[in-house]
Amino acid sequence: MEERNGVMHNSDEEEKKRLVYMRGNVENQDPTCKYTDDLTLRRFLRARDLDVEKASAMFMKYFKWRRTFVPKGSISTSEVTNQLAVKKVCMQGTDKRGCPVSVLFAARHFPCKGGTDELKCFIVYVLDKLCSRIPDGQEQVTIIADLRGYGYSNSDIRGYLAVFTILQDYYPERLGKMFVIHVPYVFMTLWKIIYPLIDENTRTKIIFVENKKLQATLLEEIDESQLPEIYGGKLQLVPIQDA
Repeated sequence: MEERNGVMHNSDEEEKKRLVYMRGNVENQDPTCKYTDDLTLRRFLRARDLDVEKASAMFMKYFKWRRTFVPKGSISTSEVTNQLAVKKVCMQGTDKRGCPVSVLFAARHFPCKGGTDELKCFIVYVLDKLCSRIPDGQEQVTIIADLRGYGYSNSDIRGYLAVFTILQDYYPERLGKMFVIHVPYVFMTLWKIIYPLIDENTRTKIIFVENKKLQATLLEEIDESQLPEIYGGKLQLVPIQDA
């Protein structure tokens, strides 16, 4: 056994063996799965603690969803113009592992009048763009969720559940850490409703940071040269569509 992200896992050899079984399993269900690389399959395998059957089921759910939800292979900016216009997500810099950092401004988000469809597209747009910046040898992203100015008008339980569902079901093992900062009391009331609906693996990666420890906490993971100026670093914020 070995420890990874604070959790004990089987050895690399055992993982490789189960990965072979998983590949055979998913290819039997859909031969086009042969074009999926081992790193992708491994993330699903790890997300289900090397249980081949559960990991295969999780992957096939993702595989069918991706083909339906993103038929062209990617989400275009024209599909998420309303979400991009408010500049609620910025992307710049990397953490100390070289993984991309994204900043989310929760106070710039409002429930969608027409439902969550565009928000779901936006989530995929953001995650795909972040993942495209992940360097070789790494597989995760770091997120700073800034709740400064957050109020009741920003509350969107359906939207938040959509975010976490897509993240944990279709992008497993992509989230390294999510730092939640400038947290107002009104959000904590909402969080008590959302928290039980998030899977345990994702919960462990969400860190609420006290204001007085904000800069020190972020600097443990992100070098000053890669941290936005608003948090004591040296980088200017760049909207994700411009990054």
